Amino acid sequence: MKTLIFTTLFVAFFAYTNAKIYSKCELVEELHNAGFPKEDLPDWVCLVEHESNYDSEAIGEENHDGSQDYGIFQINSKYWCNVGSPGGDCNLDCNSLISDDIGDDIQCAKMIFDRHHFDAWYGWINNCKGAELPSIDECNVK
Repeated sequence: MKTLIFTTLFVAFFAYTNAKIYSKCELVEELHNAGFPKEDLPDWVCLVEHESNYDSEAIGEENHDGSQDYGIFQINSKYWCNVGSPGGDCNLDCNSLISDDIGDDIQCAKMIFDRHHFDAWYGWINNCKGAELPSIDECNVK
């Protein structure tokens, strides 16, 4: 009986979670379809690789100010979203950023980029800025 309960809970948990680990080309396609300029895509790929390792369900460790970073772009809860209800400058519940539907993540990332460019993300500053960026040639972006 305990095994049945555990198995049921285990299956329910994984059925409930909607996380996705994107491949590089899946991410490139999503971003390109959302209107991101082709010339910026290598920077976005590098950013996502270093911020979340392409994991749409990533939640960063607590920051020194008590905030956390959410989703594939690691969007910060102090400025851009609110935990538990919509808020922040993106007017999002941070929990909406940890699913396989990254549409709201993309819209918020665009807002962040419009204000701060890539400098809003330490993963990009520390690993991508001025560095050789990942190639997206194999992704066949037109």
